[in-house]
Amino acid sequence: MPSPPVVLASSSRYRRELLSRLLTQFDSVAPAVDETRLPDEEPAALSARLARAKAEAVAATVSDAIVIGSDQVAALGEQVLGKPGNAERALEQLLASSGRSVDFHTAVCVIGPQHSAVDRHVDLTTVHFRDLGEAELRRYLVAEQPFDCAGSFKSEGLGVTLMTRIDNEDPTALQGLPLIWLADCLRRLGMTLP
Repeated sequence: MPSPPVVLASSSRYRRELLSRLLTQFDSVAPAVDETRLPDEEPAALSARLARAKAEAVAATVSDAIVIGSDQVAALGEQVLGKPGNAERALEQLLASSGRSVDFHTAVCVIGPQHSAVDRHVDLTTVHFRDLGEAELRRYLVAEQPFDCAGSFKSEGLGVTLMTRIDNEDPTALQGLPLIWLADCLRRLGMTLP
């Protein structure tokens, strides 16, 4: 019996690249979801809620597919660090993170065909930054331009030069989609991997 089609509920090129490590064929649909944080909402709860909302929004339009929704929230304490959008905001985020730790909550929600199953997971990654200087951060931002990345850096690129260590169980979670958990989830839904 053939596997059902898979739809990634995301327009993120990073998530598409990550999912292509597991699957050669899948569709990608941008969900229409309000990503506003609710009052007093914890970062992990925010990421979980948004991952589910994205999966549900797309699953409502395709009944025969496995739908994968994901969201990542970076938090410096209780302060959520969104995508900076430009160099000055990225510099502010990185200077605030200097010598501190930032938690990345990467949530995934998978909805099976005909809404047969819903599985959820939140992966926690803690990034420990070394003491950072403004001149080196400006060089980094020119070289990598991580303005579409929560926390203003890319661990898969030069961003590793900014840290002292990363604590996590799945290195792909920090990049935006925890593939170790996702592979197990897809197997539970009957897909053959690899």
